[in-house]
Amino acid sequence: MAPWNAAKAKVQLRLGVQRLRTLQEKKNAQAKASRRDIAMLLEKGKVETARIKVENIIHEDVYVELLELLELYCELLISRFGLLDQSTREPDPGVSEGVNAIVFAAPRTELKELHILRDILMHKFGREFSIAVMENTGGIVSERITRKLDISTPSPELVDAYLGEIAKGYGVAWSPPRPVSTDEDNNDGGPDGGVKDPSAATEKTTPPASPAAADAPKPLDAAAISAEARSAGVRTPRLPEVPTEDAAPRGEKPAGAKGAAADRPAKEVQEDEFTTLAKRFEALKKR
Repeated sequence: MAPWNAAKAKVQLRLGVQRLRTLQEKKNAQAKASRRDIAMLLEKGKVETARIKVENIIHEDVYVELLELLELYCELLISRFGLLDQSTREPDPGVSEGVNAIVFAAPRTELKELHILRDILMHKFGREFSIAVMENTGGIVSERITRKLDISTPSPELVDAYLGEIAKGYGVAWSPPRPVSTDEDNNDGGPDGGVKDPSAATEKTTPPASPAAADAPKPLDAAAISAEARSAGVRTPRLPEVPTEDAAPRGEKPAGAKGAAADRPAKEVQEDEFTTLAKRFEALKKR
């Protein structure tokens, strides 16, 4: 390890900032060319090849974000170099986050300046501190740094989002497929998620007929009686319509007659009317 030298450490910090910016610009230019190639693949219909290339772009974008964070920490250490130059075995709380980030993440980068700066910081704060930072004991390294260094396969949703933005940016007629929702499939109204039968709704909304109304005998009208007589070969004159119970009488009946009719049961009145009609029908057959 290189011994602590304040002047050299400050120079390495400045060189690190410059190299980080240059590397970010290089990565951004490469990503732009890769996006153009992916747009051409989408235009040709090679979606699977485009998905594989997009995963590489996603990893490169995360790496560029890591470089941006390291650049920010280097500038922080330059501005607070007085706290960093103190003769202590542990870094001051004002610069500890930046020191931990550089010691932990510098080996994952391709910058020689950061590797030299890391060796200087590890020599200054000792072996125990360096091991604790490299193992991230107690989570002393910022979560922003650890998330950028977490290597994992991008989710299909993230890949589709990248492809959609690339297609939109380069004017390619492509959009990510919409996921099929199980809720929409099961809400069609049918028992198994199918099309709802309209007859079922009609059966539910139609009220059932009451048993009393179904069993009630229908009154015979004059047309029915005339039709039955013609089928028997008897020619009959037009019969007057049988007045219903709701029809109003032509003349006023005496109060005594109303009272007698009211006292008679409804069944007897109906049987008398039927007997009268039957007698009229028999008389017509004899003519």
